[in-house]
Amino acid sequence: MLIAGYDLDMSYITDQVLAMSFPSERMRAMYRNPLWQVKSVLDMRHQDHYKIYNLCIEESYDPAQFYGRVETYPFDDNHVPALEMIKAFCESVDLWLSSDPKNIAVIHCMAGKGRTGLMVCAYLTYCGMSADEALQLYADRRTTNNEGVSIPSQRRYVEYWESMLSVPRGAGNGSPIVNLPQSCTRELRRIRLYDTVNINTIFFVISELQQVPDQVYHPSVEISRSCCRQVKKGYQRTNSPRYYISYIEDDEKGNQSEPEEPHVVVQMDTESPIIYKKSCLDHYFDKPIRVTGDVRVIFYEKMVGGRLFYCCFNTAFIRNSLLQLTIREMDKVGKKGKSICGSAFCVELLFGPANSGRSSSSISIGDNFSDDSF
Repeated sequence: MLIAGYDLDMSYITDQVLAMSFPSERMRAMYRNPLWQVKSVLDMRHQDHYKIYNLCIEESYDPAQFYGRVETYPFDDNHVPALEMIKAFCESVDLWLSSDPKNIAVIHCMAGKGRTGLMVCAYLTYCGMSADEALQLYADRRTTNNEGVSIPSQRRYVEYWESMLSVPRGAGNGSPIVNLPQSCTRELRRIRLYDTVNINTIFFVISELQQVPDQVYHPSVEISRSCCRQVKKGYQRTNSPRYYISYIEDDEKGNQSEPEEPHVVVQMDTESPIIYKKSCLDHYFDKPIRVTGDVRVIFYEKMVGGRLFYCCFNTAFIRNSLLQLTIREMDKVGKKGKSICGSAFCVELLFGPANSGRSSSSISIGDNFSDDSF
């Protein structure tokens, strides 16, 4: 955008929401927005009526450069924030913009694309747009190739966020109610990659975003790492993994029934002989890995470097104990990542039942299987 003779990387998504790249100093200002030019333009167009929201964890600047009107909601580049952070961000932006019709929110990460897009779109859905409408508007206003928010996990989190919003009856144009999901712990029992080619092993690292007291940033903390190996005939479980999820229904008055044998049983079985017709890599956790909240799984060709792709998700949104993602739903799939994926490629994560406060689930699994860790 050319403003007052300055060629700056900034875009008005709405009249009150401005997205831009990092306001930089010294050498970085050679290829990012020079901070002094950003300040000059904002002072000229929106004097005393702008607040900046910095989403970067890797870089910062003195808030005094912008009269102290800077808030930080940092999370990792090319990744997603904790859901609680999205809520705090949207409520802050809404409070600032509603306090004066002249106010604008200036939102940036480093390049001003992915993280910025996720949070801008989250705010637009907070204002009443659907996730699809918000993502399309951002793509139209911010990028020339209409790509917008291109990382699937970031788009997934905009959809998560949309599902958490509800407008109270009779509220008019008031702010929506945010229904953050309750903390949900799942037991991850198996990771499987269907239809892989030109590769016999794929390593993975599982991490969670963990809250740190008095800190806005949620660091990613590793909780497990291992390796998926080829599934072969004669080296698989004789009995399919089945989860028997049972619960006792409440009575008509809404009170829990007296203890009795569970009478509602759902059986889930993902095994199929077709997996042995194509190359399939598999890791079964003999001791299930407990994951909670915002989770990241990164897949590697080798444990030192060679990242193939990754995905981010929240455990509260797992349905039917399965998360299945195609290659288009994985993040940052490079040339090497594409080269190991067949036409029917799919990543599957198999979970035990969600934590319901009742120990009424049982698991029936065959014994003829071993899975060496590395």
